[in-house]
Amino acid sequence: MAPTRASLKGFLATAKKALLLPPTQRSNPLTFVVGNESADLDSLCCTLLFAYFRTHTPPHTLHIPLSNLPRVDLALRPELNAVLSPAGLRPDDLITLTDLPREGLNPEDTHWLLVDHNALTGDLAKSFSNRIIGCIDHHEDENVIPHTLPPGQPRIITKCGSCMSLILDYCKPTWDSISHLPCEAEDEAGSSSTPAAECDAHLARVALAPVLIDTTNLTSKDKTTDCDVRAVELAESKLLPSLQTTATITTPLTPSSSQPPSSSSASTTTTTTRSSSSSAEKYDRQTYHATLSALKEQIAGLSYRDILRKDYKRWTEGPLALGVSAVVQGFEYAFVNAGNKSRGGFLAALKGWAREEEQALDVAAVMTVSRPGGVFTRELLVWGLNEKGVAAVGKFYKKFGETLGLEPWKGGELDSGGEGEAEWRVCWRQKAVSQSRKQVAPMLREAMRESARL
Repeated sequence: MAPTRASLKGFLATAKKALLLPPTQRSNPLTFVVGNESADLDSLCCTLLFAYFRTHTPPHTLHIPLSNLPRVDLALRPELNAVLSPAGLRPDDLITLTDLPREGLNPEDTHWLLVDHNALTGDLAKSFSNRIIGCIDHHEDENVIPHTLPPGQPRIITKCGSCMSLILDYCKPTWDSISHLPCEAEDEAGSSSTPAAECDAHLARVALAPVLIDTTNLTSKDKTTDCDVRAVELAESKLLPSLQTTATITTPLTPSSSQPPSSSSASTTTTTTRSSSSSAEKYDRQTYHATLSALKEQIAGLSYRDILRKDYKRWTEGPLALGVSAVVQGFEYAFVNAGNKSRGGFLAALKGWAREEEQALDVAAVMTVSRPGGVFTRELLVWGLNEKGVAAVGKFYKKFGETLGLEPWKGGELDSGGEGEAEWRVCWRQKAVSQSRKQVAPMLREAMRESARL
């Protein structure tokens, strides 16, 4: 029988079956791949593809891709369906926190590899932090992952636009080695085989989505690196192997693939022509990016609570807890088009989300991105919810306000309280638009650590 590989759908079915076996029938240890708890496209897609490629790498240990969110939250990500559908998948095919066995999953019987973060957070951290055996990430190194890991396991923590780019760089030899193999899948009708080119097209669609989103279609001078460019070139070369397709790549010239270019970097434009399978769905990079971006920015009609939890991360610093929600539209848009369409409703929802029954936060923050009139804009709201949280907000503003270019939002219309008071809520327009949550959250955490020592 000719060799084959698993389809993405077949791979997920196999992984879910292995996870749900009774404890006495499992082949321990179970090896998980998991992204960060914001569960954005980068985390979700990296989790899936890294687990897939590692499973197809000798010694072919099954890696279970665990999407770091409850199953119900998949519905908050309409862009995900646009990524999975061309790959023959549905969101329901993914393995989520809801699928983790409630009993019988002993930490000692698990191994964990992290993608798109380098320190476990949330409930997973309570049980599995000491079971991590590898990591690929593009955030600041929190120095939690040991520098000495089991043989053959990666510790790659390097800045670039998308973590997926690092995944593809690392897994390229495996992808190349299986590209000639058709996919074998089983369904109710029995076994079926998918041509090798179509199998690669499915993988490529998933790979391209987060890179294009996180680098603004390779045009962001502050985020795009050589590694991101290589990732797109690799994925597109696998996507369309026989139909002529022309793609224009505009990239900043950078001295190193591990360093993002400065805003003043020069750029170069190259045009590449590739072949693609006539049976593959037509692909156009600009259209794919525009479609995903439009879906990602859809928040009209969502409740304010859903908007706050759609792209959310939580950290603890000693006794203090910080939660940061990223919102893909500005505050004014949210006040008019989402929730109960009011400022008061949004602020009440934020305080409710931060309360002890929900997230138990000392500091809650909301970061928005929008393009009013075509101008890329960031806003930042920070809310100290008790005495220690207020002190942290004060420390944050004094230390990082100038760096971030913080200016009062509409003359302070959303501000309330202040230093020395029980709470302090302050909202700014952030002029340093290159500083995303990757940079701002560590600043807030540093302020929390320093204020806790006072």
